[in-house]
Amino acid sequence: MPPPSTFEPAAFRGYREDPPILIVPGLYNSGPDHWQSHWERTLPNAERVEQQDWERPLLGDWTISLAEAVRRRPGAILVAHSLGCALVAHFAQVTGGRGVGGAMLVAPADVNREGPAGRLLVGFSPIPRQRLPFPSLVVASRNDPYVEIERAEAFARGWGSEFVDLGRAGHINVESGHGAWSRGRSLLNGLIRKVAVQESETRAPRRP
Repeated sequence: MPPPSTFEPAAFRGYREDPPILIVPGLYNSGPDHWQSHWERTLPNAERVEQQDWERPLLGDWTISLAEAVRRRPGAILVAHSLGCALVAHFAQVTGGRGVGGAMLVAPADVNREGPAGRLLVGFSPIPRQRLPFPSLVVASRNDPYVEIERAEAFARGWGSEFVDLGRAGHINVESGHGAWSRGRSLLNGLIRKVAVQESETRAPRRP
């Protein structure tokens, strides 16, 4: 089992130095009512990673777009949904995660599934399973049509991520009732705190 979550829900309060936030949507992008779009509009220092073709994803092209966004926003927290989670895992494998402060990975799509959408994602398979080189949090649902909860837990174990089971929350999108998604904001707040603590510990001088 992946480690249980230590991210307690709390009101989003902001920080003296808000880290850059990179919104990483999945297949077909995230519409205006999706929680990623709400967060892009309301979170300080948030920006969406744009892709040239949202309907026919190419791993190489998508990775280049993410790498360029991280280059411009060093220390960014990645907030990924669905196929965006697989993209983050591939990006970390290729780049070593340089420039990334942390990642919140929501409803990670299983790129090996059957059906038309699954065939679109074949270029992202297999999903890298090595430990991510930055703090990360996986949020999953027990009735997500695009990934079984056991697979999501396996991803979290491989990535060394904290794991949050939302219960029966669908694909954690507009269709499953997740608009602004206040609990997600609280989970992100916890991840940002964890990243800040780790960074301060790294900067602290060692005692002789």
